[in-house]
Amino acid sequence: MKLLKILEQTASKAFYPIKANAAFFLFMFVLGTACSRLEVLPVRNPAVYAHATAELFVDLFLLCTLLALIPARIRRWVRGAAATVLYATAIVDVYCFVRFGSKLTPTMLLLVGETNGNEAAEFLSTYLSWDLMRTELGWILLIALTHALWAVAYRYFRRKSRWDGVHLSPTYQRLADSMAGAVVIVLLTCAWQQSWPNKKAMYRLMTYDNIGDVEHELTRPDKAEQYLPIYRLAFSIYANRLASKQIDRLIAATGQVRVDSCSFSSKNIVLIIGESFNKHHSQLYGYGMPTTPRQLQWQETGQLIPFTDVVSPWNLTSFVFKSVFSMHCTGDPGEWCDYPLFPQLFRQAGYHVTFITNQFLPQAREAVFDFSGGFFLNNPALSKVLFDTRNTSLHTYDEGVLRDYDRLKPERGSYNLILFHLKGQHVTYRDRVPRHQRKLKKSDYNRPELDNRALSILADYDNATLYNDSIVDAIIKRFENEDAIVIYMPDHAEECFGDGMNVFGRLHSADIDYRLAKEEFEIPFWIWCSRKYIAAHPGIYAEVAAARRQPYMIDRLPHLLLYLAGIHAPGYKERYNLLAPRYDAKAPRMLKATVDYNKLKKR
Repeated sequence: MKLLKILEQTASKAFYPIKANAAFFLFMFVLGTACSRLEVLPVRNPAVYAHATAELFVDLFLLCTLLALIPARIRRWVRGAAATVLYATAIVDVYCFVRFGSKLTPTMLLLVGETNGNEAAEFLSTYLSWDLMRTELGWILLIALTHALWAVAYRYFRRKSRWDGVHLSPTYQRLADSMAGAVVIVLLTCAWQQSWPNKKAMYRLMTYDNIGDVEHELTRPDKAEQYLPIYRLAFSIYANRLASKQIDRLIAATGQVRVDSCSFSSKNIVLIIGESFNKHHSQLYGYGMPTTPRQLQWQETGQLIPFTDVVSPWNLTSFVFKSVFSMHCTGDPGEWCDYPLFPQLFRQAGYHVTFITNQFLPQAREAVFDFSGGFFLNNPALSKVLFDTRNTSLHTYDEGVLRDYDRLKPERGSYNLILFHLKGQHVTYRDRVPRHQRKLKKSDYNRPELDNRALSILADYDNATLYNDSIVDAIIKRFENEDAIVIYMPDHAEECFGDGMNVFGRLHSADIDYRLAKEEFEIPFWIWCSRKYIAAHPGIYAEVAAARRQPYMIDRLPHLLLYLAGIHAPGYKERYNLLAPRYDAKAPRMLKATVDYNKLKKR
C-alpha cells in the first residue's frame, strides 16, 4: 500500500505542471504544431521534422515545470510574458516564410539591426496587407486571438460567478490526477527517447566559439533541427553574436595595416572566384565532354596558363573566403580574423578595388552558409575599408555580373583590383544555366552504371560548367585590349559522379582520403595575361609559365596578388608567393585543417 501511495503521488506530481498551466500548454502545443506543419516549402524542403510532436511535448512539459515552481500570483504574469514572446516570434517567423520563402535566419536579424526608423516604416507599409490573413500567417493569428479570447472569458466568468473550474471529490480527484500523471510519464519517457539526439545536436550547435564551426556543424547528417521559431530566433542571435566577435577582431586588425610602398607593377588585376568547380570536369585537365571550349582556345594562344597541382583548403565556401581574403595562411599563429584582408592593402596602396558578387549580398532568404561567408564583407565599417565600388543586387544567372561591371566600369581608377564572385556550378546545377544554353543531354554520356536521374544531374552540372566557361570568357574579353592579368579559381570542387562513384554534392562528414580530396578539394586554377600585359611584363609572364606545375593552396593567394601589384607591406611573405624564387613548395597543404594533402596516397 505504501508503494502504491508513492506511485500515486509521483504520478500526480508529474501531471501537476500541465494541470497548473493547462490552457498555456494546450495553446502552445497547437501553436508549435501549426508552425512545424505550416512552414514547409513543397519544393525545397518537403519533409517535416519527424519527431516535432514528441520534442514539442518534452519542451512544453519542461517549460510548464519551471512555471509551476513560481508562486501562483507571479506565475500568470510570467506565463503571459512567455506566451507573448512565443506568439510574437511565431508571427515574425511565419511572416518571413510567407513573404520571403524563408524562416528566421541570422541575416534577417542582422538586417533588422541595421534598419532605421524610416526604413522600418517603409518596409511595413510595403509588406503588411490584409491579404496576409489568407496565408499561413492567418492561422497563427487565429490561434493567438482564440487564446486571448479564452483568457479574457475565463477571467470574466471566474470573477463574475466565483467559478474556479470543475472540482471532483478528493478521492476521485487524486485518482484522476494519478491516471493523467501516469499517461504523462509514459508519453514523456517515449518522447524523451525520440528527442534526445536532437537535444544533443542542439547543445553542440549552440556551444561553438566561432561561426565557421557552427556552419560546419550544420553540414552533419545528425545536425540540430531548429523546429520551433523560438529556436530559430535564439540561433540567429547566437550566430550574430559569434560573427560580431570576429568582426571586432577584424576591425582591430584593420588599424594595424601598413603599406611601405607600391610600384603598381600590374595596372589591372582581375580575380574571378567561381563556385563548386570540379577540376576533372574541365577540358583543360583532360575531361572528354565539351565543357570549357573557350578556355581551351585561350590556352592555345599561350595567354591562358593552367596550373596542374592546386587545392582548396576547405570544401565550404565561407571557410574558403575567409582563408583567401585574409593575409593569414595555414601554419601562421592566430586565426584568419586576426590578420588584415588583402583588399584593404590594395586600397591603402592606391588601387581602386571593385567587388562584384552574385552570392554574398545580405538578403532575407540567405542561409547560414552564405551568412557565414559574407558577414565580414557586408559589415558596413569593413566594406568601407575594403572596397571602393560594389554591386548592390544578385542575379539569377551569372551574366548579371557582366552588366554590373559594365555599369560600374566608369568609376575605375588608374590602377584597379577587380573581384568577380560567381554562382558558377552551385547546386542546384540546372538552375545555374538559362534554358536556351543547355547544350548537353543525358543521352550524350556513355555511363551505363548511372541511372537516368544521375545522368540528368551529370548533364546539368556539365551544362553549368559550359555556361560558366562563357561567363569567364566574357570577362576576359572585357580586358583583352587592356594591360591586365586575370586569375581564375573556384572556392572548392564538388563530387559529380567521378571516379566510379554514384555521388554528387559534397560529403562533409566523410574522412578525407585521396579520392575525396581529388573530387572535392582539387580545383582548376589558371592565369591569363593580355597581349599588352605580356609585352609590358615579360618577366612576370615567364614566372607564371615556369610555376604552372608548382604545388599550391589558395589560402596563399593574397601574397601572390600583392607581388603582382608591387605592394611592399609587413604582411607580405615571399614563401607564400607562388611566383617567388623562395616559394615554399614543400609546405603542408592542410585540408580542413586536419589532413595534409601532400601526404595522401594518390592513385
